[in-house]
Amino acid sequence: MDFSKNATERPEPFKTDIKGSVPNWLQGTLLRNGPGIFSVGDTSYEHWFDGMSLITSFSFKDGEITHRSRFLRGDTYNSNMDANRIMVSEMGTMAYPDPSKNFIFKAITFLNHTVPDFTDNGTSNIIRYGNDYFATAETNYIRKIDPVTLETQEKVDYLKYLPVNLATSHPHYDKEGNAYNIGTSIAEKGKTKYILFKVPNISAKEKGKTVPALKKLEVISTIPCRSLLSPSYCHSIGFTDNYIIFVEQPFKLDILKMATAYMRKVNWASCMKFCPDENTLIHLIDRRTGKQVDVKYYTQSMVIYHHVNAFEDEGHVVFDVIAYNDDKLYDMFYLKNLKKDAETPSEVYTQPSFRRFALPITAETGVGVGENVVKLKYTTATAVKEKEGKFTCHSEVLCEDFELPRINYDYNGNKYQFVYGNIVEKSALSKQIAKFDTKTKTMLYWNEENCWPSEPIFVPRPNGESEDDGVVLSSVINSKPGQSSFLVILDGKTFKEVARAYVNAELYKDMHGIFIPKQN
Repeated sequence: MDFSKNATERPEPFKTDIKGSVPNWLQGTLLRNGPGIFSVGDTSYEHWFDGMSLITSFSFKDGEITHRSRFLRGDTYNSNMDANRIMVSEMGTMAYPDPSKNFIFKAITFLNHTVPDFTDNGTSNIIRYGNDYFATAETNYIRKIDPVTLETQEKVDYLKYLPVNLATSHPHYDKEGNAYNIGTSIAEKGKTKYILFKVPNISAKEKGKTVPALKKLEVISTIPCRSLLSPSYCHSIGFTDNYIIFVEQPFKLDILKMATAYMRKVNWASCMKFCPDENTLIHLIDRRTGKQVDVKYYTQSMVIYHHVNAFEDEGHVVFDVIAYNDDKLYDMFYLKNLKKDAETPSEVYTQPSFRRFALPITAETGVGVGENVVKLKYTTATAVKEKEGKFTCHSEVLCEDFELPRINYDYNGNKYQFVYGNIVEKSALSKQIAKFDTKTKTMLYWNEENCWPSEPIFVPRPNGESEDDGVVLSSVINSKPGQSSFLVILDGKTFKEVARAYVNAELYKDMHGIFIPKQN
């Protein structure tokens, strides 16, 4: 498989060929986002994450499924296409001036890149703020899209609403539909900090006109960074009814190196650093008051991209993550490494582990130093008292080689049992998806020869009778000669296939997505 091949968009809806029976209750749209263009003219991206965004949709209506796809036509796309070369730098690929330009032009371009203005190539995920949907890739720019036609709409700058240079692609949503996210504010007024914020689920009106929900954004909490010029990288957060979990990990951005990367002719990814000798600090924030709990929680050095879920139980906050012991995951997705990986097991590999932590919410009095205060019987996770108000936490490993976790989001922030994800054993390229039972530690699998499934998304059946009452959706690249790629629909309980929809067109490896239920 060549995962660096430029995609072909198909912006008009086409009916898929369905094998099996699509549940009648499944009504709505699955949106997927990921890189689709890897070369422009004579220039090519070096990293898979850098490719220009291709957004794909599968629309479900009365047992039928239609497919369409469209490139995100933001400023980055337009600049690159107009010049027929890569003009905008991405995390793993630095763009340089046209060599035909004169020295003065090159000097001006260098000065403009000393303090980087980030891309609006939102290739990581689709997020919702209010009634609006955005393509996002963790910079301060997000791009509004039409979730039906997939057309690109206005560019939105977080900096107009709060001072963050970066924001995650994985917000959480409460039962009222309000969104919660975290961003990083770099050296603003001499301070680097993390800002937790809430975007209310409203369509505000001003002077008779609808204004974006972001305009009504509220700052929940501001958390000082442990290092002014080395903020921790954050890809997601944990969320319960009362708390937000932010993991300040020793995987960091070196701001001084980023500011000089263009001059040194290196990419911004080379300015990331992992500090294995440093511990990981876990922040537990009351999401209603914005205050951190009095207890400090530390654990060993690790790298986290995806939180799975979190919940409160008997005076504890339990949170589950996919964690790594080093920072090699990013290297696995350089296109040169992906090409090798598609042929043989990857030489560059780091193993993900599904880990459970348990945090005592209060510092219990009368507990001796060195004592484990976690009393939950269903986990071996510990929190050992180091001194008053400080605990060292050790996780329970639930399973290995599991990534891109998704749950029944109705159970987000609450006790749960089932997780759906990709099996990535010794590879960045998943050939198998699985359902993991956190109670029994057992798995059910789906795979097919020469097929590459995407992140699986669980859609609950309306008025479902159990946590796993619903279906799992995954777009599947089919590399069998003469056969089409397809969307597979699996029963959420049995993990058996109930239907598949052949798209009669190519599908491409993507990152994340969202299911938008049809509104009654």
